[in-house]
Amino acid sequence: MPNDLAGKLLVITGANTGIGQATAEILAARGARVVLACRSEDKTRPVIDNLRARGGDAEFLSLDLASLASVRSAAEALLAAGRPIDVLINNAGLAGLRGVTKDGFELTFGTNHLGHFLFTVLLAPLLCAAPGARIVNVSSTSHYQAKGIDFDALRAPTPSVTALPEYAVSKLANVLFTAELARRLGPRGVHSYALHPGVVASDAWRQIPWPFRSIIKLFMITNEQGAATSVHCATSPEVKDHDGRYYDDCREKKPSRLARDPDLARALWEKSVEWTGSDLGD
Repeated sequence: MPNDLAGKLLVITGANTGIGQATAEILAARGARVVLACRSEDKTRPVIDNLRARGGDAEFLSLDLASLASVRSAAEALLAAGRPIDVLINNAGLAGLRGVTKDGFELTFGTNHLGHFLFTVLLAPLLCAAPGARIVNVSSTSHYQAKGIDFDALRAPTPSVTALPEYAVSKLANVLFTAELARRLGPRGVHSYALHPGVVASDAWRQIPWPFRSIIKLFMITNEQGAATSVHCATSPEVKDHDGRYYDDCREKKPSRLARDPDLARALWEKSVEWTGSDLGD
C-alpha cells in the first residue's frame, strides 16, 4: 500500500531507535510526513538521513519528555507551524532507570506518562483540526502488574531497586490516559488507542543490568514485529471508529481491572493537569 499516507502528518516520540524507528520507517515508506520527536539530534540525524535517502519525508523535533519545559517548547514549535496532525504516536519510554525528572517526578512515570500527557494536551488543537486524527499510546502488558497508583510516591525518586514496579505503574497510566482521552477528545473527532507492542528487544531495556538484559532479550521479538500494532492502531481502517481501547498483536484485548476504572482515570487526569498546569481547552 505505497503512498496511502501521502499528505498525512505523523508525530512519533522516541523514533530514533527501537520500535519508534521501525514505526517511522514503515509509515514514511507509505508516504507520510513523519516528525521524529527525540532528545538527541545527533542520534536522530542518521535515521532521518536514511529515511530521506529512501524517498521518505522526515524531520527532527527536539523533545525531552523528562523536562516539562522541553515538552512545551516542542509543542510550541509544532503549534507555530500550524499544520494539523493526523496521528500522534506516544512511543518513547524507558525501563529500569531510577531517579527523578527535571521537574522532580519519579523518573519512569514522569517520562512515560507525564511528559506524554503534556505533549498530547498541548497538541490537541492540531489533532482536532485533522479529520479522523488518532492518538496512539504505547503501553505494555506490564500494566497488569500494577497494584494501583500512589500519587504521593510519584513526587519522589524511584524507590525500588529495579524500577520495574514503577514501569508497571507508568504503563497503567498510559492505558488510563487513553481511556480518558477517548472520553474528552472522542466527541471532537480524535480517537485514542493504547497497545502492547510485544516484548521487544529495544533500547528501552538498556538500563537493565547485564547478564539479565542479555537473557531476557533471547525471548523478545524484533523492533519491526513490535511496530506492527502501533502501525495498526495508527492507520488501519478496521479500528478507525474505535476509541479508548487496548490492543495486543493487532487485536483488541481487555486491559486490567484497574485500567478500566473510570474514577482512577479521572484522578490521574486531574493530577496530571495539576502537575503540568495544562488541560484541554474548550
